[in-house]
Amino acid sequence: ANTGAYGHPEPTRVRVTPVKGKCIVVSGHDLKDLEELLKQTEGLGLNVYTHGEMLPATAYPGLKKYKHLVGNYGGAWQDQQKEFEQFPGAILMTTNCLQKPKNSYQDRIFTSGVVGWEGVRHITGHNFAPVIAAALAQPGFSEDAEEKYIMTGFAHNAVMKVAGQLIEAIKAGQIRHIFLIGGCDGAKSGRNYYTEFAEKVPKDCLILTLACGKYRFNKLEFGDIGGIPRLLDAGQCNDSYSAIQIALTLSKAFGCSVNELPLSFILSWFEQKAVAVLLTLLYLGVEKIKLGPSLPAFTTPAVLNVLVDKFKIGPITSVEADLAEALGK
Repeated sequence: ANTGAYGHPEPTRVRVTPVKGKCIVVSGHDLKDLEELLKQTEGLGLNVYTHGEMLPATAYPGLKKYKHLVGNYGGAWQDQQKEFEQFPGAILMTTNCLQKPKNSYQDRIFTSGVVGWEGVRHITGHNFAPVIAAALAQPGFSEDAEEKYIMTGFAHNAVMKVAGQLIEAIKAGQIRHIFLIGGCDGAKSGRNYYTEFAEKVPKDCLILTLACGKYRFNKLEFGDIGGIPRLLDAGQCNDSYSAIQIALTLSKAFGCSVNELPLSFILSWFEQKAVAVLLTLLYLGVEKIKLGPSLPAFTTPAVLNVLVDKFKIGPITSVEADLAEALGK
């Protein structure tokens, strides 16, 4: 639905530092809410930022055309209380991932769609006038921060445009392995594993990522291999379809199953959507997935036995051991 409305995501440089001016930050997953807000704020001198899972919206042609969509603010959902308290404008939360608002910003945070919180004003019918009024009443950013950028927009359509180059690089040994490192982020200890894993991935390997787990490492510098960025951000958790399509395309090109590809899945789990993604991978027969930082609560001994015996799923262990296993060392 998103590609039908806004076009296919394109590789896009996204600013991740503030721009001088009054502002609104939009978090969550609902691109329609973002579009309607962009329409209603056009020409008002307001800068709009994405946050959390809304970051990939900056890569859609139908949304990036709005010049006042100036970049992304902050990181994953679990840091929102600190980040929203420091944000000098209005805040719009779409879909889920809302934490209890702090008193310091409760008068300038709004919800829409299925998400809500007692005492927080809820927007209906895409009427964002209250959000705009709140933003205009706030000071905004007083100056431009130093410019810093990250890349997003590497969904399956964009990657398929360089599929030939990618396949040739794998055949030539220039790309040894691809790691899909992504999933839900959270505050629980142990999630630094994903940062360390990404940092230690060898320089002749690519990292494909999606969902808010990317914030563990998406502002690090990874460089490229023959012009192909080593870090490819495929989008939201809802965009796991893209990662699956990339894997299926590679398997067809090499005449093998997904499990025979130089491809490893290193997933972080938190809530229900992540379970849906996992079930999709299992339906496709994907094996040897590493899951962490702890196994989901529904994994009773009987369920765990099925996952291990039939799909060879295992918990993450140490970065060194899991890397060595994936690379066949």
